[in-house]
This record gives sequence, structure tokens and C-alpha cells, in this order.
Amino acid sequence: MLLYLDIDGVLIPGPDRQGHIPASHRLDNVTPEGYTEPVKIWLNPDHGPQILELLDATGLEPVWCSSWRADASGLIGPRLGLPVWPHVPLPRLPLTTSHPDGYLWKRDHVAVHAAGAPFAWIDDDFTALDHGWAAARTAAGHPTLLMQPEHRVGILPEHLYAVRSWVAAGDLRRSA
Repeated sequence: MLLYLDIDGVLIPGPDRQGHIPASHRLDNVTPEGYTEPVKIWLNPDHGPQILELLDATGLEPVWCSSWRADASGLIGPRLGLPVWPHVPLPRLPLTTSHPDGYLWKRDHVAVHAAGAPFAWIDDDFTALDHGWAAARTAAGHPTLLMQPEHRVGILPEHLYAVRSWVAAGDLRRSA
């Protein structure tokens, strides 16, 4: 059982229209691979322990699924007290939208990575086509949960609780 976790809009919320971030988040600066100047990020220090608790309670195997790629484990994870996790090897595509085919561009790469395993995926950028795909995948015997936090708020305890409840409610090992 896998847990795919995005970063932007999930762990790093976007600022609201006035440029504010949630009061629960702290400002930091990081320099991702390929950048020469640091970028500002906002992280909630409570997220690390909350995610670790979810993993411990459910047995989910975490995988970063973010355009941060390997920088997720090198720059984001340590700031939240998270160990190194694998990441989906997303290509660097010249995208002008997150939905070039009407659905989240990462979806095909997740499908290959999961290889039929059940998974929960937390990302803020799903479309109706993604939700339909997840329902069809579940109906085909590959349980799939998509959790979609609001981009300007990010992940909340209720999202993690929903994942935990989903794992507890089903026989998710059958298609692994």
C-alpha cells in the first residue's frame, strides 16, 4: 500500500490573495536543484509528526510525487523531521498547464509506479478526469483514494484522518 504525497499546495500552501500564508506555517528558504537563488517556502512543523503517525498507524509506504523530485527528500523532508523517501521519477516536461490532456500530468507516471498496488494520493491539483480514473481503478480491484486539499490551505488533519479511515475500512492488500 502506497501513499503518494505532493508538496506544492499540500505541504507548501500558496499565499492567499493578500499574499498571506496560514499562521501555522513557518517561512524558510531553500535552493532546489537547477536554481541559483533560494526560493521561499512555508512549512507547518506539525505536518511531519502527523504524517509519521499516519504511516505508523496504516503501514502505508510513502513516496514523494512532486515536481520537487529528489529535492523532496533533500530539502523538504528534513525540515519536517521526515526520513528519506523514494520519489516518482517524474520527467521534466515543458508544460504550460498541469492538465495537458485534461487530467493531472503526473497521473500516468503514478500509474506506472504503482503497478497495480493500492494507494492513496494527496495532491491539490486533480480534475474530474482524475477522480473518474481513480473510481475506475478501484472498481477494477485496485483501491485508489485521491485526497485534494485546497491549494491555499494545504493538508489538514482531516485529510490524514480520511486516509487513515480509508485504509482501516478496506482490504487493500488484495491487489498488491
